[in-house]
Amino acid sequence: MNRDTKTHTPVIVRFAAMGDAVLLTVLIHRLSERYQRPVNLLSSGGWTKSLLSPDPTVGEITLVTSRKRPYWLTPSQRDAVNWLKSQHGPVYLCDPDKYSLRLVRRAVSDERIIRVWDTWPGLGVHWADWWQSVGSGRSLEIGGGQPRLVVPETWLTDARSWMTRRELLEGKFVLIQPGNKKTAKRFTWNRENDKFWPLERWRETVNSILQNQPDFNVVICGAPSEAALADQIVALCDDARVFSAANELPIPRFAAVATMAHSMVSIDTGPAHVAAAVNCALVVLFGAFGWRRWCPRAPSARVIALGGADETNTGHVNQISANHVIAAWQSLGTK
Repeated sequence: MNRDTKTHTPVIVRFAAMGDAVLLTVLIHRLSERYQRPVNLLSSGGWTKSLLSPDPTVGEITLVTSRKRPYWLTPSQRDAVNWLKSQHGPVYLCDPDKYSLRLVRRAVSDERIIRVWDTWPGLGVHWADWWQSVGSGRSLEIGGGQPRLVVPETWLTDARSWMTRRELLEGKFVLIQPGNKKTAKRFTWNRENDKFWPLERWRETVNSILQNQPDFNVVICGAPSEAALADQIVALCDDARVFSAANELPIPRFAAVATMAHSMVSIDTGPAHVAAAVNCALVVLFGAFGWRRWCPRAPSARVIALGGADETNTGHVNQISANHVIAAWQSLGTK
């Protein structure tokens, strides 16, 4: 089969976490250029449609609730198979697990499946650069892959309205993302997780930011499930310029707000990738997985990764001092 044929729409199969979905935009954009049409996507997670639907290089998005549950007990799998049967272009299978392959094979012949993991370049290569190579069909270019999110005007209008209610000025506030689904439990932290950074260091970091920029605000971000934890940090800081927005920032609003923030300090998690992709300056704390393959990328804003570069069993963000984070944030400069 001529995989560069322009007569059929390519399909990407990638069951992506939020950060993975952001990085996947590199592959989407390159394939859209290559096939001269929007790219269809089979994926999972509510964030996928929220993040990618505004992008004109994205066509249809079909979601599966679980690819591991039994087929006949999972209506979304059956819907996905019927949808795949209606597609006639090449299928870029971007997950290496047996469940993804088994699902795709229910609808697509092997000759149409491009199993991209057969050409995986290894641990030392950033995912964005790999997707750039896969999508363009050209040799690997280090530093060439740049994720990009489209922020429509409706998102910006909503964000500005929210900022007005919260009395935030553009460029005069810093976003803090202290947790993710693995570090945050209902009313406490999973302190054993490699991405847990002690609350006292968050307080020290926030207080230093406000000492450096007295007219700024600091917004503690997170999912609604992390609201109680965000409130703990706010209470520790004990400053009217610091507040929690964990119940106020759905993905579209967060992405738009990040375009107007001064900067962000975050653990390694999906919102950090979102912020970088909309060009928010960023300090990111990495634990066991290291930053070499996963560091968020911004079009022009500076992104500083702290922690180890490579994956290691002993990596943990608690090895990063508050002074190190504060110095990195100060080096971002101002808009």
